[in-house]
Amino acid sequence: MLTRPFPRLRKASVALSLFAVLLVLFVLTLADSAWRVGQIDHATDRVLVRELGLTDLSLFTEARYTRHPSQTDRHTAFQDHPAALEHFPSGSFMTPPHLQPTP
Repeated sequence: MLTRPFPRLRKASVALSLFAVLLVLFVLTLADSAWRVGQIDHATDRVLVRELGLTDLSLFTEARYTRHPSQTDRHTAFQDHPAALEHFPSGSFMTPPHLQPTP
């Protein structure tokens, strides 16, 4: 009886198979997160907000002028001197609020 040697897999075939498995796992992760979003109960979050007295959304935690756009003024970023460079990374992501003309 003749035995045939096991065919050697090419490196590209192994890489493609690994990529396919990882892609399937990634899609399953996305499907699981989409399924869990519908099951979240925000009652505990509302209780925590009421207990701690939280008022606004905190976008960034570094400086007071980057925490929430409604809680800042245009000159806070330059509180050291007018030509001061931005030293918080989040300041480059969020611009100062536009001033509303008062009637």
